[in-house]
Amino acid sequence: AMQVRGAPLIGVTAAYGVALALKEGAGNKALDNAVRTLAATRPTAVNLLWALARMEAALRPLPVARRRAAAWEEARAIAREDVAANRRIGEHGLALLQAAAKNNGPVRVMTHCNAGWLATAGWGTALAPVYAARDAGLPVHVWVSETRPRNQGLLTAWELRAAGMPHTVFVDNAAGLLMQRDEVDLVIVGADRIAANGDVANKVGTYLKALAARAHGVPFYVAAPLSTIDFACADGLRIPIEERAADELRHVAGVSHGGHPSSVAVLPAETAAANPAFDVTPAALITGIITEHGLFAPGDLHTLSGVEK
Repeated sequence: AMQVRGAPLIGVTAAYGVALALKEGAGNKALDNAVRTLAATRPTAVNLLWALARMEAALRPLPVARRRAAAWEEARAIAREDVAANRRIGEHGLALLQAAAKNNGPVRVMTHCNAGWLATAGWGTALAPVYAARDAGLPVHVWVSETRPRNQGLLTAWELRAAGMPHTVFVDNAAGLLMQRDEVDLVIVGADRIAANGDVANKVGTYLKALAARAHGVPFYVAAPLSTIDFACADGLRIPIEERAADELRHVAGVSHGGHPSSVAVLPAETAAANPAFDVTPAALITGIITEHGLFAPGDLHTLSGVEK
């Protein structure tokens, strides 16, 4: 059960998880066990491993008596930095939306999954430019992909409704049609891991949207903090892809007419089901990657390798 999802939020939560794990004991064995257990939870999101490595580097040199307090301090620092990174991503992405603005209507942005404030500690990544546009008075309409089988796009719709922003939820398979009809000005998605060459792992279905965007001349952007870039991973083929339970396809959850959570079976239990959680979009299909340090071509990410995360 994904109680926490979204790569940046997974990283922040893991940092707090280490702090909680040291409540009963802060020795090396307890620290090792916390890091090992948390690292095994989500294999694709590199922010998880980054946050755990940072916590371990901050805590291991310290005397055991100081580790508990230091763990909370470091976790809070990671959360604050994510909030700041989100805002800077929004500011850099706003320039792209302003460039796409027309005199006769809103900027039409397509997104996938949920990469807003329900997936980070702040504004979000892919939605940060949208929120920045709202604050700048720039009209925006967001095309929200439902993102089956877990329908994370509905989280995006919930966010946008709460923010009072115009949006439309569409079935995943309509993305190409919307672009073909010239109803999309640009696509902005988040990322769970970015390889050194600019290949991007994100929620499954991202690759298909990138292919459609290329076919119809729609700019395709990825928004992610520096902590999502894995410079030790040469290319996307080396990114592990999480396989999720087949039951996510076999059952559909929702709210009944009586207002109660319910689940119904839509696929026989004996039918085989493939449920990869992520796919990899090749760098060649990506127009640019929006980070807290600015907009970069996928092939130029190496210039960030020495920047502190």
